[in-house]
Amino acid sequence: MKIIDNISELKEEIKHLKGSIGLVPTMGALHLGHKSLIDKAVGENDNVIVSVFVNPIQFAIGEDLDKYPRQLEKDCELCRNSGVAIVFAPSPKEMYSGDKNSLTLICPPYQLVDKLCGKSRPGHFDGVCSVVAKLFNLSKANKAYFGQKDAQQLFIIQKMVKDLNFDIEIISCPIVREEDNLALSSRNKYLTSNERKVALNISKALFSAKEEVKKGANKRNLIDNSLNIMQNLDVEYIEFVDKNTFEFQQEIDKNTLMLIAARTPDTNTRLIDNILLWE
Repeated sequence: MKIIDNISELKEEIKHLKGSIGLVPTMGALHLGHKSLIDKAVGENDNVIVSVFVNPIQFAIGEDLDKYPRQLEKDCELCRNSGVAIVFAPSPKEMYSGDKNSLTLICPPYQLVDKLCGKSRPGHFDGVCSVVAKLFNLSKANKAYFGQKDAQQLFIIQKMVKDLNFDIEIISCPIVREEDNLALSSRNKYLTSNERKVALNISKALFSAKEEVKKGANKRNLIDNSLNIMQNLDVEYIEFVDKNTFEFQQEIDKNTLMLIAARTPDTNTRLIDNILLWE
């Protein structure tokens, strides 16, 4: 496995790769959720590239850019043991020639970003799409792997690929959870022991909603029940969208994706999760 931190070396190395290329874009602090993406990529491609890059242009002022967990040595060990060919771990200076205001950015449609995570994190998805497009171009990958936990991000990237005719297949991978159903996230490292227990109420609310739908519960019932379960969290949103269009839904049907974002009480850690209500 090669660890590369500059674009010119990456381009040169890719010239010598034979066969298909799978890309797993990450911000590092790899966990078993990331490993599931990597394992799937390794199983489906001749070569796998994992990017480890904490992307500054997707963080707003006041967000956790400076404290975002970084553990490149451990990340590389996981990648090496998983059969990855290349870890691409550039610096921000290597990836960008200036600050966000001077860069050419890819801006997703307003109606897709002025909601959910995009509403509370203005400019976030501009940064996500721009860095992902850059990684697509650099890696020459045939397939790229993304987790369903970041459902809005996944949908926006799929649309970007379709609208801009990127010659790459986006592979959607299931959410990986702890035994107690907490969705794996790099930001879980921030949680205190008390917050770790409280954070479980996010997945409890989602799985409870899934059961309540079977009993005929409507949207208002689900929201009220979820707020009751998550009363020790600062709930940012509980929303219902059509998984195929990401448009808000008033009625629950077989395409309804329920999404939650909430912050923990001590460290103010923002966590997201979602579930398809009818499966």
